[in-house]
Amino acid sequence: MEFEEYKQSYVAEVEQSIDFSGQSHDFFIRVKADELVASCNRQLGTLEQRSILDVGCGVGLMSRYVGEHFGELHGVDIAPGVVERAAENFPRGKFQLYDGQSIPFDEQSFDVAFTVCVLHHVPPEQWTSLVTEMARVLKPGGLLYIFEHNPYNPLTRRAVNHCPFDADATLLTRSRSTALVRSAGLETAEARYVLFFPWNGSGFRRIESGLRWLPLGAQYFVSGRRVG
Repeated sequence: MEFEEYKQSYVAEVEQSIDFSGQSHDFFIRVKADELVASCNRQLGTLEQRSILDVGCGVGLMSRYVGEHFGELHGVDIAPGVVERAAENFPRGKFQLYDGQSIPFDEQSFDVAFTVCVLHHVPPEQWTSLVTEMARVLKPGGLLYIFEHNPYNPLTRRAVNHCPFDADATLLTRSRSTALVRSAGLETAEARYVLFFPWNGSGFRRIESGLRWLPLGAQYFVSGRRVG
């Protein structure tokens, strides 16, 4: 089914597919948002004057947590209706439809571009063109992030198998995402597995920080830097 069909029930559908974890969908969104912001801070320093682009923004669940740390946030999505919901979730952001091929911004427009659990919905033959297009809109020194499900984690596969709008999913390994970043002409910056424990608490996050190399986290991210 098209994501448009789930624009009103997106969170409820996800909650049902992950209810075995004992955590809400918002918990997983917050963890990924924290990881993204922390990584950007490590690599770019202060973010208040930086611009960021959410590719495949959906209803803006990541945008609302990430955008508050940046000077400017834009989001694009191919599904009619969801960008309006995104604007409701994060009114300070600027959201618009696009055709899924050409990101509607000039070259060197953003300090950061990211996509969260979007590529597995994109036909594999289009992965390279999408990542290359994201790299095009980065400023020199800008960062591209791919967050994706870890296909080696059995609980992740269970969640995907029970989520109706993941019926078309083709999961990518971290090495495959890293290869896509490099094929776009970017220099690899960071690659980490995340979400080992579905529990709140700084103690769990500290434990996870020592496990980021282990391919058992529920998800992962890779980032690449545009040089020159």
